[in-house]
Amino acid sequence: MLTVLSIRDVVLIERLDLTFGPGLTVLTGETGAGKSILLDSLSLALGARAEAGLLRAGAQQASVTVGFAPPPGHPILTLLTEQGLNAEEDIVLRRIIGKDGRSRAFLNDQPIGVALLRQAGALLVEMQGQHEQMGLADPATHAALLDAYGVASALRNNMSTAWRGWRAAQTALATAREAIAAAQRDEEWLRHTVSELSDLSPQDGEEQALADERQRLQQGERRAEAIVAALAELTPRDRRSAGPAAALRAATRAMQRLSPTAEQNNPAAPAMAALDRAEESLAEAETLLARLAQDAEADPRRLERTEERLFSLRAAARKHGVAVVELSAFLTALRTRLAAIDTSTAEISDLEQAARQARETYITAATALSAARKSVASKLERAVAKELQPLRLEKARFAVAFSTLTEPDWGPNGADQVCFLIATNPGQEPGPLAKIASGGELSRLMLALKVVLSTGSTVPTLVFDEVDSGIGGATAAAVGDRLARVANGVQVLVVTHSPQVAARGAAHLRVAKTTTAKGRAATDVTALDHQARREEIARMLAGETITDAARAAADDLLGLRT
Repeated sequence: MLTVLSIRDVVLIERLDLTFGPGLTVLTGETGAGKSILLDSLSLALGARAEAGLLRAGAQQASVTVGFAPPPGHPILTLLTEQGLNAEEDIVLRRIIGKDGRSRAFLNDQPIGVALLRQAGALLVEMQGQHEQMGLADPATHAALLDAYGVASALRNNMSTAWRGWRAAQTALATAREAIAAAQRDEEWLRHTVSELSDLSPQDGEEQALADERQRLQQGERRAEAIVAALAELTPRDRRSAGPAAALRAATRAMQRLSPTAEQNNPAAPAMAALDRAEESLAEAETLLARLAQDAEADPRRLERTEERLFSLRAAARKHGVAVVELSAFLTALRTRLAAIDTSTAEISDLEQAARQARETYITAATALSAARKSVASKLERAVAKELQPLRLEKARFAVAFSTLTEPDWGPNGADQVCFLIATNPGQEPGPLAKIASGGELSRLMLALKVVLSTGSTVPTLVFDEVDSGIGGATAAAVGDRLARVANGVQVLVVTHSPQVAARGAAHLRVAKTTTAKGRAATDVTALDHQARREEIARMLAGETITDAARAAADDLLGLRT
C-alpha cells in the first residue's frame, strides 16, 4: 500500500510530507484548495507526463517521492528482479522535473526510464478520475479480472500448460525444418567433406601422439648422423687421407726402429706403451661406434610418413576452422547432419503430428476456458447490476462481450477477447467503459466493479477522484458504503465533496489554500482528529456558517451522536 507522499515545489506546494495507512482515506476541501495538485503529484511519481508548468514559481526543480509497502509476493518484486534492481521490502519511486520540463526517474534510488516507472506505478496504484481512468478502463485487464472473479484455477492452469506445450512443439518443428533446410542447402559440401574426413579418419589424441613420434624420430636421425660422422673421422673412406688408426700404427713403427736397449733403460718405452694403449682405445671406440650405428640406424621413410600424417591433420583442421583435437567430433556432427537429411521426411512428419496434437489440446483447453468465462460473465453482469441501482445508475446496463481472437493472437490466456461494456441509457448499444460513460458515471461504475471484483486485482492502492460528482443524499451514502467495503481488502484514497462519503473514512485529510508570510498562495494538508473532522463534515453540510444543526448532522454521519 501507499505509505508516504513527499512533494517539493509543485505548483502551490513548497514542502509537504504525508503518511497513509490502510483502509479508506478521504481528502476534502473547498474547490480550488489544491486537491488536484496532490493527485497530479501522485500521478507524476507514477509515470505521468512531466510538464514545466508543475514547478512552483521561482523553484529550480520539483520532485515527488512516493513510498510503498507491497504485500509479500507482489508482482512489483518480480518486475524488479527481472530488471536487475534491488527487490527490497519497501518500494520508493521518485520523479524530478527541471525548469526545462525534462524529468528524471528513480526506483529505490536507482535511475530508471519513465517507461519502467510507469510500469511499476501501474502495479502499485490504480486511479479513477474525472478526466483519466486507468486499470479497469483498460480492456487488456478484463479477461484476467473475469477469471479471478470465478473461473476455476484448474482451467486456467490447463490453458497455460497447453499453450506452453503447443509453443514447444511449434519451436521443435521450426527448429528441425530450419536445420534440415540448412543441411539440404549444404548437402553437396557435406557429402564431399564427410568423404574427405572419413578417408583421413582422425582419431582422438592422434595429433599429440604423432607429434611425439616425430620428435623421437628426428632425435634418432640426428643421433645416427653424429655416429656416422664420428666413424668417418676414425676410418676415412678416402685412402689418401690418413685416419687416426693409421697414424698411430705409423708412429709405432717409427719408434720400433730405435736401437733396442734394456727395457728399463729405454727412454722411449713409456711412449711406446702409450701408443699401444691408444691403438687399443681407438679400436674399442670404433667397435662401440659401429655397434651404436647399427642400433641407431635412422628410418627416413617412417619419419616422412609421420610428418605427412601430422601435416594432413593440421591442414584439414585449418581448412574447416577447428582444432585438430576437434576433427573427430566435427566429422561426427557432419555425419549427423547428413543423416538428418536422409531421415528428414519421417522426422518432420512426426514433429508435425506432435504440433497438430498440441494445437488440438490447446483448442480443447481454450474452448473449456471460454465456456467457463461465459458462464461466469453472466454472474458478473448480475452482480454488477445489483450495485448500479444504489449508485444512481439504475438505467445503466453492464455487459461482458466476447470475441474470438485470430490464431496469431492466441496466447496463454486463451483465444478470447474479453471486454467490459456499458450502456448508460435505455436503447443505447453498450460500448467501451471509457467512451460511453461520463466522468462521474464512469467513476461510480468503476466503484461498482471494484466492489464486485475486489479480490481480482493485485493492485494494493485505489484512488478515486470525486466519485460522488453530481450526486447526494442516499446515493452519496451508497457510494461511501461501497468505498468502505472495497477498503476492507485494499487501500483506498478518495477525493470527495460529499459529507456522506467523507464520514466513512478511516482517516481524513483536509486540503486548504493558505497565504505564506511572503503573501503567496500555498496549499496545506492537515490530518484531522475526531473534533476537527466533525467540524469539517459540518462545513461540508452547511457551508461557510457552521450551525449546531450541521454539527448534529455530522455526528449522525460519523455515528458519534449519543
